[in-house]
Amino acid sequence: MATALIIGAGGVGRVVAHKCVQNRETFDRIVLASRTLKRCEEIQSELPEGAIEITTVDADSTEETAALIKKVGADIVINVALPYQDLAIMDACVQTGVPYLDTANYEHPDEAKFEYKLQWARDNAFKEAGIMGLLGSGFDPGATNVFCAYAQKHYFDEIHTIDILDCNAGDHGYPFATNFNPEINLREVSAKGRYWENGEWIETEPMEIHFTWEYPEVGPKESYLLYHEEMESLVKHIKGLKRIRFFMTFGQSYLTHMKCLENVGMLGIEPVEHQGMKIVPIEFLKTLLPDPASLGPRTKGKTNIGIVAEGIKDGKKRKIYIYQVKDHEECYAEVKSQGVSYTTGVPAVIGAKLMMEGVWSGTGVFNMEQLNPDPFMDEMNTQGLPWKVLELE
Repeated sequence: MATALIIGAGGVGRVVAHKCVQNRETFDRIVLASRTLKRCEEIQSELPEGAIEITTVDADSTEETAALIKKVGADIVINVALPYQDLAIMDACVQTGVPYLDTANYEHPDEAKFEYKLQWARDNAFKEAGIMGLLGSGFDPGATNVFCAYAQKHYFDEIHTIDILDCNAGDHGYPFATNFNPEINLREVSAKGRYWENGEWIETEPMEIHFTWEYPEVGPKESYLLYHEEMESLVKHIKGLKRIRFFMTFGQSYLTHMKCLENVGMLGIEPVEHQGMKIVPIEFLKTLLPDPASLGPRTKGKTNIGIVAEGIKDGKKRKIYIYQVKDHEECYAEVKSQGVSYTTGVPAVIGAKLMMEGVWSGTGVFNMEQLNPDPFMDEMNTQGLPWKVLELE
């Protein structure tokens, strides 16, 4: 039995709180903390009386976060706050000797770039503290990393190529909105693309490479090459890998709106002068766009996220597709949130559950594919994310 401290009360935090309550055999005490108490109160009101405790925390402050960890007697910290806050929360876990988990890698608030370097650099600190840090326990990164490890363990002697395919075919009815934090989402999508091939990273213009993929239960969708963080760790841990790419689907309306916003400077991350004040354009845009946490009751359709892996098994070529499909309305009915938050939040709870039960253990900082994939895949089937494997020609 464990006390889980959840930091972050957005859409993913809502899912994590709900799913931790569903897993009382592992998490007998659940504390939800955010800078804004009102968000915590909203989530608390959706759950049975006394199911969770709520409080406030400034997750930018290592000292304040460490004090809260000690105050609540946390056995694990589930970080679903902003990626900007990863390092401060990791350092608080090192100070207090408490295991750490997040769903997305660190990103500097003043630089449109995300990478694992600064989190990996804390490996020795976690080892000295005798604790485990689990990075990227969402869906992508997260479940997709586990899919790769599962394919490597059960289907291949060597994997030569991996394509990660992320499709959200949901419709929320707005002309333009983002399914998770607008600032993070728009920085990610508008950046140059990048993929890894034959030992080097190759950069592309934004949306330069794309193709149509037939997504099961969804249909054909145009899929665009982006850079995504799980590739950075997978190139280190998947043996025999020659190429890895990441693709995400976008509707034409989304792309048109985003391009217009980019053209007029609304995606800028540098402060600009406005009527005697300094404002950051993308932060201002975030205040105008719908809150992703509010999209749940409006969103219909499905997500489909998976990997296509090609390689060799017993001297013969093999190609498989591991994927998971989730219905947005089913997600809202269960946890009051849409499918993008659901598919991120449930893997976070699975990762934390495996850590607290000692199924996944170790000291230091780990990426998902470094651990035994089988128990995670089993938990996906029982926690609301059933998956399928197809053999492709």
